[in-house]
Amino acid sequence: MTPPLDSAAPASVALPDILAADALTLSRRIRSRELSCLELMQATLVHLDALNPRFNAVVSRIEPELALRQARDKDQLLDQGQWQGWMHGFPQAPKDLTATAGLPTTFGSPALAGNMTAHDSVVVERLRREGAILIGKTNTPEFGLGSHTYNPLHGVTGNAYDPTRSAGGSSGGTAVALALHFLPVADGSDMMGSLRNPAAWNNVYGLRPGFGRVPMAPAADVFYQQLGTEGPMARNPQDLAWLLSTLAGPDARAPLSLPGDPLQYRQPLQADLRGRRVGWLGDFGGYLPIEPALLAANRAALSHFDTLGCPVEEVAPFFPMERLWRSWCVLRQLILAGHLGGLYGNPATRELLKPEARWEFEQSQGLDAATIAQAMATRSEWYAAVMKLFERYDHLVLPAAQLPPFDARWHWPDQVAGRAMDTYHRWMEVVIGPSLAGVPTAGVPAGFDAAGLPQGLQIMARPQAELALLQLCEGWYQATPWRHQSPPVLRTPV
Repeated sequence: MTPPLDSAAPASVALPDILAADALTLSRRIRSRELSCLELMQATLVHLDALNPRFNAVVSRIEPELALRQARDKDQLLDQGQWQGWMHGFPQAPKDLTATAGLPTTFGSPALAGNMTAHDSVVVERLRREGAILIGKTNTPEFGLGSHTYNPLHGVTGNAYDPTRSAGGSSGGTAVALALHFLPVADGSDMMGSLRNPAAWNNVYGLRPGFGRVPMAPAADVFYQQLGTEGPMARNPQDLAWLLSTLAGPDARAPLSLPGDPLQYRQPLQADLRGRRVGWLGDFGGYLPIEPALLAANRAALSHFDTLGCPVEEVAPFFPMERLWRSWCVLRQLILAGHLGGLYGNPATRELLKPEARWEFEQSQGLDAATIAQAMATRSEWYAAVMKLFERYDHLVLPAAQLPPFDARWHWPDQVAGRAMDTYHRWMEVVIGPSLAGVPTAGVPAGFDAAGLPQGLQIMARPQAELALLQLCEGWYQATPWRHQSPPVLRTPV
């Protein structure tokens, strides 16, 4: 597997002033006609052409002239006094796991090469409704399996800070596109850390909303599928909140979607955070293998909570974590069996599936009702244990990954901190707790290692407390220095 290196690409490029702006500033400039949609699209396409061949974040791109024509159309609407919403004229590239009419939705799999859907997902519908222009898709691992973005159709997505290293996943293309300013904001999805790990590994912000906050529909199953959710990613929390305001809100096609006015997320996020209590879960008392330097750096980053007036306490082990892992594997296999069954059952497509996808489906065939019931019961016990912690703490914090971004040529790490990994996804076990609890969880930057690679934390909040979580993220953003550090490729050459 070859990293996405382009020897002809420049060592670094100057970031255009237009693209350096945050999303809300871009939105205001477009609405006031200080900036045209055409100018934004032109700058975006030039920037993409300069860097995307090296990093491979945006795939299935539309023809440039089509993108420019759509931008002109958006400007014409403004001429007529029609403003579609805060994303009017924004270039966007939905993740290649979400249905998008008019663009391929391939899941990164040869079994679905060229697959076109006749409908949009709810997320894509809402992006279009706000005025976005879809210029392609963002790259993902095949079927979103594994937190490392590579697949046989589109290749490897390189980390924004070093394209020879992993971007994380499965929203790896999303995170890199944001970090390199290809897109103002971007959507992703998260079952096993897919909005948290790549955000942390690319020095941006990712929010896994609580279950039901962002409807996932249309879908084959709208009642049970409770491990994955779609959500926003951005370079700062205020932009993150505004994208959540677009994606969130109930939809009748998703019967478990939450009520509530999503416009609440458009309020200023500045808040008095003093007195919020933070519980540090760390490595769960030594249960999780985490590279020592990374764990030490994560601990050091906790001092920024003190700056915000948020006292941090270490949380002692409170749950048998191996039981949680077994529950996770069973419930994940149950869901993936439905997603992969048709492709696995067809001999023509079975051999086109990545080994990890075949393994997940084959493991699912040994599940019985008692095993599934036990997994559900364990998840319920875990939720109760987490809710007990939330009686004492306002937020729970833990690492966003167990090792730094690894060599992009690897399929997955076979050991972490000297311990062998027994499955392709065991190295990301740190993310399953928030997923199984179904609570809002953010992936936030937490500094850089000695090699200059980003690292991050996960911050959990109580059920349905996305606004409180976003407020803490805003405080974190203002209190920490990492927002000033850009990918080396964007630094002006000496």
